[in-house]
Amino acid sequence: MGIYFNPGFGSFEEAVNTEIFVDKTEILLYLNSVLKTQRKYVSVSRPRRFGKSITANMICAYYGRPDSTELFKRCKVSEGEDWDRYLGGFDVIRLVMTRFFKENADTDAAIARMQRLVCKEICAAYPDVEYEDKNSLIQTIEDVYSAKGKYFVIVIDEWDAIFRENKNDKRGQELYLDFLRDWLKDNEYIVLAYMTGILPIKKYGRHSALNMFDEYSIVTPMQLAPYTGFTEDEVKELCREYNMDYGEISDWYDGYTVSNMIPVKLREKFRNKEYDPQNISLYSPLSVVKAVTTGYIQNYWNKTETYEALAEYIRMNQDGLKDAVALMMDGGSVKADISTYQNDMTTFTCRDDVLAVLIHLGYLKYNLETKEVSIPNKEILEEFKVSTRSDEWIDTFESFKISLKLLDAIWRGDEKAAAELMELAHDRTANKTYNDEAALSYGIQYALYSAQKYYTTIQELDSGKGYADLVYLPSLKYPDKPALLVELKYNKDVKTAADQVRERNYPQVLEHYRNNLLIVSINYDKDAKGGDFKKHSCRIEKIG
Repeated sequence: MGIYFNPGFGSFEEAVNTEIFVDKTEILLYLNSVLKTQRKYVSVSRPRRFGKSITANMICAYYGRPDSTELFKRCKVSEGEDWDRYLGGFDVIRLVMTRFFKENADTDAAIARMQRLVCKEICAAYPDVEYEDKNSLIQTIEDVYSAKGKYFVIVIDEWDAIFRENKNDKRGQELYLDFLRDWLKDNEYIVLAYMTGILPIKKYGRHSALNMFDEYSIVTPMQLAPYTGFTEDEVKELCREYNMDYGEISDWYDGYTVSNMIPVKLREKFRNKEYDPQNISLYSPLSVVKAVTTGYIQNYWNKTETYEALAEYIRMNQDGLKDAVALMMDGGSVKADISTYQNDMTTFTCRDDVLAVLIHLGYLKYNLETKEVSIPNKEILEEFKVSTRSDEWIDTFESFKISLKLLDAIWRGDEKAAAELMELAHDRTANKTYNDEAALSYGIQYALYSAQKYYTTIQELDSGKGYADLVYLPSLKYPDKPALLVELKYNKDVKTAADQVRERNYPQVLEHYRNNLLIVSINYDKDAKGGDFKKHSCRIEKIG
């Protein structure tokens, strides 16, 4: 056995023998189904502590040498049909890229060293092969295949190390991706290439050097969804065995919900909305294990590079990121388009790119149906609390507190308090003066930022006789909240705003909410002076 070439089953055997071993070996049945096909390229990305390395060790133990039949007979995979079809059938190359790509390491030297060490072990295993270049991994494998007819399984753990250790080395990153492409792509002697890391495969623009890989990420794990983390049934079983409160465990470590695959025979029903595919709740494996073995439910999140990244990324405040963080820490969700994210840790063109990297680092969960991000559980909330304790966050949280008070004042129908809080929110913004009704609309939306937790916001809703300025519709999670119809006036008065709502019959378009609707009329008088507040006035009327 070698370190890189046919490393054996010792590491996986240790996992099986450990006090808590949650058996995920059935993933091998799926890998067997794509092996030796055009879908043999599998890239798995998920956060730290989610069992990526254990799975990589399992793959090496199953496909490689020496024979591991007795070990896998103890596992769930042995219950599957034809489960041992490929067991021990290939030579395996196992690489952990963090061993080669250290901070500021020269990429050319790292790739050369990696090839030299792996080739040395291959040559020792097949000494009678005539090698053309013993320092070229591609050539050495080709020589073994040509002489011995051997096929290879390639397992690469921490494949994205260079993107985390050398974030700004674009040349080195491209060199590394080109090497992987030349080594892995369109080579029949490689029957399976399995890569795992935190980040999905790096994009350059719309393209990827490794576009032959299928991506199984924490956002879309596809067929690997049940193997991405601990499932609800697995955690319930551990709670029964170790006498733990499942509700507490769920609150602290659950939250990463993904969609399972839709069976072919049920897809017609799915299209007709007669079948709802199962959503799988994923738990942070390491945290669950620590909690049930110690009996203490607390924050077990490791203080790794990702911990430092959280404080660094949310400090950027791109496109109001800090306000979004405050909303999520209050239990809300934020809309996010993660399609532009370039799958690295430096290329951020907007707030959504930063939110995307936090999803892959495990700090946020993503709802594929609603396209929203939120904080998954209490453990991660604790991390956000730690990362937002500096003085620079004081103003953000104070503004959010004002927004919460404003929303509560509207719900209570307290017109005076609502106007005062609008004034206070306005005075905290950089733009102290509204130039028109559009600017006023932006300012009011900012003041009501906290409403995103409870509402969907619609601007300029067509009533048939005009356009309602702002409408807040309660989300499915909060059906008891009143709908809000906000009419704005600039340099007029709240009576004019309220009259317009009645004359144009705006509430008619919200007939569904007629028994739980608030009409909020707001005027901004830029020349007003004196009194408890200067410029904002508000009228709140309940309909129904």
